[in-house]
Amino acid sequence: MPRILGVDIPNNKRVDVSLRYIYGIGPARATDICTRARINPAQRASELTENDIGTIAKILQDQYTVEGDLRRQVAQNIRRLIAIGSYRGQRHRRGLPVRGQRTKTNARTRKGAKKTVGAIRDRSARKMASAETP
Repeated sequence: MPRILGVDIPNNKRVDVSLRYIYGIGPARATDICTRARINPAQRASELTENDIGTIAKILQDQYTVEGDLRRQVAQNIRRLIAIGSYRGQRHRRGLPVRGQRTKTNARTRKGAKKTVGAIRDRSARKMASAETP
């Protein structure tokens, strides 16, 4: 398994697909990297030579922000939004959708599992609930 910038990329996939396992590289960037490194994108990652891997690593280090640096940069941007108290920062702090999505329905990925609020109508369930709270 070739290792580029601390990430194991899969052997059995095409190079342009394997490069996408590195955080910050998508389809367009992967193709661009293959072009700059003069590597056939249809070639399998297991067929890459040490020289090819070194060339890819050099291109990534010199021209792109990827992996740890990019993760750190994104986290700092979110912390900055929270610190200045912007609307987006408040949404991040509360764990709600940040980019204008609806929240009356959906948004379960961001909000988490449903929290039922209201009276418990069934007597046996009410007794169980009151026994749980001190």
